[in-house]
Amino acid sequence: MNGICKQIFLRKLTWVSLGILSLTSIFMLSGCSQDSQKKPNILFVMSDDQSWIHTGINGSKIVNTPAFDRVAMEGILFTNAFCDAPQCSPNRASILTGRHVWQNEEAGTHASNFPQKLQVFPSLLEEAGYFVGFTGKPWGPGNWEINGRKRNPAGTEFNDMVMNSIPWKGLIGPNKKAIDYSANFSDFLKQRKNGEPFCFWYGSHEPHRKYEKDSGLKAGKKLEDVDLPEFFPDVPEIRSDILDYALEIDWFDEHLGRMLKELEMIGELDNTIIVVTSDNGMPFPRAKANLYEYGIHMPLAVRWGDKAKGGRVVDDLISFIDFAPTFLNAAGINVPKEMTGNSFLNILESNEEGTVTTTRNKILSGR
Repeated sequence: MNGICKQIFLRKLTWVSLGILSLTSIFMLSGCSQDSQKKPNILFVMSDDQSWIHTGINGSKIVNTPAFDRVAMEGILFTNAFCDAPQCSPNRASILTGRHVWQNEEAGTHASNFPQKLQVFPSLLEEAGYFVGFTGKPWGPGNWEINGRKRNPAGTEFNDMVMNSIPWKGLIGPNKKAIDYSANFSDFLKQRKNGEPFCFWYGSHEPHRKYEKDSGLKAGKKLEDVDLPEFFPDVPEIRSDILDYALEIDWFDEHLGRMLKELEMIGELDNTIIVVTSDNGMPFPRAKANLYEYGIHMPLAVRWGDKAKGGRVVDDLISFIDFAPTFLNAAGINVPKEMTGNSFLNILESNEEGTVTTTRNKILSGR
């Protein structure tokens, strides 16, 4: 609040104490607070194929996720977040549209197309003055151009920055390059106008397969630390494969950590809604592409400075179709009636933990 607003606020308090209200002063105060209040930035962060259990704060010994853990500890750790579909393209479409897979026509299937009539939250934010972009994996796989779209539904692409050298060959993505996600985020921030709110989608290609065999062991991870799901045979080959998967989660988290430092450096950390999750479960049997818990139960941590009281663990059911209406709600944008998800802004802004609202009593996932 600037000096003028402070003076009006103090005058208003004095008049209230005397039992006298000035409508002129109230209107002036309202105008000042709106002008001085910044719209929140949005950093949406998503790994590719990671089940909920594989984060440090959730007790996993095989991963090193200080950035995710920081977001969870300084913000909110959600224990019951579920994707709308256990596959990349349909679930990413549901995130973007705020609609279930069976409501998104071709975009509700894997590696199809994205009907132009479907509204997506990045475009709605852009229309409201946000600078939008993505690095890594956006909506896909699929053909977003077939219906006349000018760009991927996730926004403008920022993938030019790549790694000159890589610690292991598993980081070579489908574009035959190792994308430097954090460098692309820096490039994105440099291109926005001064004071312009932003929405950035960081879609890591990790820990999607393929892996460099035994890369986890080579990095110092231990077979005995693997908390093996009961439905897997307990053999060294499977334990080592899970360690390879875990190593790539570490890489995803490392770039998130660099992005958090970047936000701190430019003074935008606390004005940014940071959402960290994954698109679907780990790429193993009875997980990814399956409607079992390891396929649809997702990690989720959200940080938003003083707007979302930190250090909380929330057990409310959160669906991935709830992200879009939450982002729009937070930005002060009307949520289109076509979006069937429910904003959880009230949970972010509350001081409660455990079960915050009893109305979130079901989750629907499908494929």
